[in-house]
Amino acid sequence: MTTSIKPIPSTPDTTRALILDTALGLFSRTGYFNTSVQDIRKEADISIGSIYHHFPSKEAIAKAIYHDLLAQMEEAMRNILATHASAYERCRAAVALLLSMADSQPAAMEFILNARHREFMSDGVPICSSSPFALMKQMVQEGMEQGEIALMDPLVAATSLFGGPIRMIYLRLDGLIDGEVSRHLEPVWQCSWKSVSR
Repeated sequence: MTTSIKPIPSTPDTTRALILDTALGLFSRTGYFNTSVQDIRKEADISIGSIYHHFPSKEAIAKAIYHDLLAQMEEAMRNILATHASAYERCRAAVALLLSMADSQPAAMEFILNARHREFMSDGVPICSSSPFALMKQMVQEGMEQGEIALMDPLVAATSLFGGPIRMIYLRLDGLIDGEVSRHLEPVWQCSWKSVSR
């Protein structure tokens, strides 16, 4: 069963959605500091007043993108926890989700993995401590409790299990992998699982 991330941002307000989607594309292509509110206005072809009606600043736009993406990832990870029983199935589904997201939403994945979030969220937690990644670590910890994953530091186990797939995503985002990275799911997953399984 494949779990997918819904297109972002998910909101009934089409103007807000347009602003966030446009900003996400610009932030991913040119960087947060190299993008101005005027750039977003021009690319979205809307008035500056429309932007400030929804967001007080560029920082607020970036925070909204970040929180929307993490909320959707968290929902997908919770769905994986609820619909898969074993650590093997859960962790494989999480890897499949991440690879699929890199293919279907590269700008979103670029923003999640490469944005310097402290540039616009000085009070934010590091991405690896965010809720979706904490849920991935939970999958690993429960796998140890169930005897599927070798006993070790949970952070080491999670890094071993998910580090390879995330590195493949970086290669895809950098253009070093031709085609969809998700076509490499099975060999990447088998290597990752062998690194932690009992």
